[in-house]
Amino acid sequence: MKITILGAGAWGTALAMTLAKRQDVLLWGRNRIALAEMQDERENRLYLPGFPLPPSLKCSADFDAALAHVDAADRDALLIVASSVSGLRPIAEQLRGRPIPNLVWLCKGLERDTHLLPHQIVREVLGGTLAVGALSGPSFAQEVARDLPCALTVASTDAALCKRVVEALHGDKLRIYSSDDLIGVEVGGAVKNILAIAAGAADGLALGLNARAALITRGLAEITRFGMALGGRAETFMGLSGVGDLILTCTGDLSRNRKVGLGLAQGKALPAIVAELGHVAEGVPCAEAVRALALEKGVDMPIVDAVAGALFDNLPVKEMVEQLLSREPREEHR
Repeated sequence: MKITILGAGAWGTALAMTLAKRQDVLLWGRNRIALAEMQDERENRLYLPGFPLPPSLKCSADFDAALAHVDAADRDALLIVASSVSGLRPIAEQLRGRPIPNLVWLCKGLERDTHLLPHQIVREVLGGTLAVGALSGPSFAQEVARDLPCALTVASTDAALCKRVVEALHGDKLRIYSSDDLIGVEVGGAVKNILAIAAGAADGLALGLNARAALITRGLAEITRFGMALGGRAETFMGLSGVGDLILTCTGDLSRNRKVGLGLAQGKALPAIVAELGHVAEGVPCAEAVRALALEKGVDMPIVDAVAGALFDNLPVKEMVEQLLSREPREEHR
C-alpha cells in the first residue's frame, strides 16, 4: 500500500519509520536541506535524533513527487498530514485543486484565530466530498520510533476510510481502532494538551499526586462538557483519544505541554519555555481558542480558563491554582 506523510517532524517521522517496514512510504517536509540529509544519512537529526530510518523509507522535499507517490485513483492509497494545527491550512491550500486520495491528519488542537477543529479547516479549504479523518490517541513519537506498543483511533464519518486506515496501519506494535465520532476524537486530542500544562504546573509546584489525580479527573469532565456541546459523544472521551491521551500527556515526562507547565511553575517566561522545547506545544495556542469557544458556547471550563490566564493574562501560576481551589463546591456530575 502506498502512503505519503506530509510533515517530517518527530511524530510524522516516527509513524513513517513504523509503516515503512511493511508499506511503501514517502515522507515529505518543507526543509530541502534537512530532507536531503535524512535521505542520505538515514536519520532525522533535527526532530528525532538517534533513530535510524528504515532503508525502504523515501524522504523528499518535492511536494509534487510526494503527491505523485499516492495515486488518487488508487482507492487504498493514503495521504497523512503530520503538521501542527497551524500548518494544516497551508498544506490544505497546497492540495486544493489536486487529485487527492484518502486523507488523514495527526494534528491535535483548534485553529487559534478561527477556533475551528481540524476537520472544519479541511472542509473549508477542500470542500466536503473527500474521504477524510483524524488519527489520534496516546502516542509519544520517541516510543513509536523505538517500536514500543501504541494504540490509536482513526475517526471518520466515512466507514470505508476507517477500514482502509486500519488495514494500512494496524500491525506489529501498532494497534488501530476506529470511530465515527470525528468531533469527539478531535476535541479529546485538543483539550488534553491544555490540561497537561495545568498538570505540569501542579507538579512543578509540588502539589502532590492527589492533586494531579483530581486535576486529570476534573479535566476529563471539562473535555466531556465541551466535546458534547460541539456534537461529540460522551463515550468517546472514555476511550484512547480522550482519557487515554489525557493520562499520557499529563503524566509522561516526554510531554511537551507538561513541560510548559513545569516551566511556568519555575517562573520562566512563556517565550523562553517554547524556545527551549524546540518543538510545537499545541496546548499554548489551543488554550486561547478553547477558552473563547467555550465562552461562546456557554461551557464551564475552569481549568482551561486558569491555564489561559497564566499563559496570556499574566496570571501567576500560584494564583492560577488558588483560583481553582477557591471555587464553590458543586455536584460532581454536573
